[in-house]
Amino acid sequence: MSRKLDTGRNPSLKELAEADRISKLHPVQQKHHPSSLPADPDKLKHINTYGVLPEFYLDRAFSCRACGKQEIWRARDQKWYYEEAKGHIDAMAVECHNCRKAKKQQQT
Repeated sequence: MSRKLDTGRNPSLKELAEADRISKLHPVQQKHHPSSLPADPDKLKHINTYGVLPEFYLDRAFSCRACGKQEIWRARDQKWYYEEAKGHIDAMAVECHNCRKAKKQQQT
């Protein structure tokens, strides 16, 4: 039996409110929250910064800059982006899935 992967593309109002609530907690509370995903410092060594690297990832709600749709950038997707795809630590999700997909189709 396969389980549907929660991508954050169509979050409920409850999910958006919970992501917002967790983002306002004290960092110590965030780190120990059940939804917190620990960062792997060895996989973040590619980031050349004088700033502090993350110790953990949390789901982040955001509004698409193109259409205004609200989505959630899941903690596991952030972990993949920063640690596996070697994305810059200051990069944030700013466009929803549909707008990114349309943009890619226009570029080809």
